[in-house]
Amino acid sequence: MNPVPILETTLKGIRVKIFRDKDAIGQAAATKVASVIRAALAEQGSAAVIFATGASQYEFLASLIQAPDIDWTRVTGFHLDEYIGMDNQHNASFRRYLRERLFSRLPFKAVHYLEGDAPNPQLECARYQELLLQQEIDLACIGIGENGHLAFNDPPADFRTPYQVHVVNLDERCRLQQVGEGHFPTLADVPKQALSLSIPAILRAKSISCVVPDLRKAEAVRCALAGSINPHCPASALQLHPNVDLYLDGESASLLSDLG
Repeated sequence: MNPVPILETTLKGIRVKIFRDKDAIGQAAATKVASVIRAALAEQGSAAVIFATGASQYEFLASLIQAPDIDWTRVTGFHLDEYIGMDNQHNASFRRYLRERLFSRLPFKAVHYLEGDAPNPQLECARYQELLLQQEIDLACIGIGENGHLAFNDPPADFRTPYQVHVVNLDERCRLQQVGEGHFPTLADVPKQALSLSIPAILRAKSISCVVPDLRKAEAVRCALAGSINPHCPASALQLHPNVDLYLDGESASLLSDLG
């Protein structure tokens, strides 16, 4: 059964849905994402979907792999980002995360990985950009970082870059989040650069599903919804997109005092 939100409203053109806990968020987001994928398959015979990683996505992905009536053999998967210099067996590798939690569990038509350990990061960006531009992207399943980042576009983010994929420098708050989530033992162990889809690449998707639980994300959610569109809050770029669903729990929505 699809969970019923505690509160549902629209802010800055974004459909905001608040649920009781992370399990309810994951189930609700997976239900909607599955319906979008089914619609794309029915309308055009195929679908292309971008997936995020991180602790915020656990419940969503666990629910999505159980969604019925999706012909995954007609779905192509992409992902958002990867650390530069990291192989795909490292515990913190986003390729490993998605392979273990999603891509190895369903019979995707194709899966395209950002190779963080490619010899030339710029050439890897160009390779992945070409793959992205070969087709329309039906859906981007994303989160928001503690510093407001989308993918690894830390503040101030480049909203106007002509590139779909680029090399980014990770700020300290972003790197500390990776330590806090248990991916690395210390700040010194976290890479300082990554390959990331750009803000324009994310906004190019026909629809966006954004899953953001936990109190530590409350300030980022507030800046995404309560303020203007500002590169110092990369998530505010979601206001530029006409088709965004934002899934929150009571904690991540706790600074949105004027909802409704």
